[in-house]
Amino acid sequence: MRKLVYYVAVSLDGYIAGPNGEFDFYPFDAEQMAELNAEYPEFVPSHLRSHVGMAVDEPNRHFDTIIAGRGTWEPGLADGVTSPYAHMRQYVVSTSLRLDDPKVEIVAGDPVALVRRLKKEEGLDIYLCGGGNLAAQLLGEIDEMIIKSYPVVAGGGISAFAGEFSPTLFTPAKRKEYGNGALVTWFTRA
Repeated sequence: MRKLVYYVAVSLDGYIAGPNGEFDFYPFDAEQMAELNAEYPEFVPSHLRSHVGMAVDEPNRHFDTIIAGRGTWEPGLADGVTSPYAHMRQYVVSTSLRLDDPKVEIVAGDPVALVRRLKKEEGLDIYLCGGGNLAAQLLGEIDEMIIKSYPVVAGGGISAFAGEFSPTLFTPAKRKEYGNGALVTWFTRA
């Protein structure tokens, strides 16, 4: 069965972005970017691949489907990019977003039902791109997490899980620290 994997950057105080969606406060590290992009090429948006030295048609290694919330999709839309992950099946969970792009499916219904249906299909794993509201709704379906923890306090913003109190145990499977102080941890559901 396919797995749902939440891949996200997070501050020391648990925020994935600032109050207005800012994420440029995370310290950059070339080694970290190169290693993660090589291992997970599907996480790099199609239109940005050539900017990071990657072939536009770089094959997917782990994922062939992405699911995201409206807030995660909006920065690309503001730049005129409607299909940022054209190398994967794209689902955006939203009751308000209107988008005319046949490569992107807007899902106004239950995200849990969507993920359960997708998990039963053949294919690679499913990338949960964010945001925090959607991650909280899908917490019971998340099988693994790849958390990039950065040594910065945001002080406010968008929480990694913005939902009800629901303690859920995950087990660290692997960790790696980078020169910018970031700690990447791979977690599996306990």
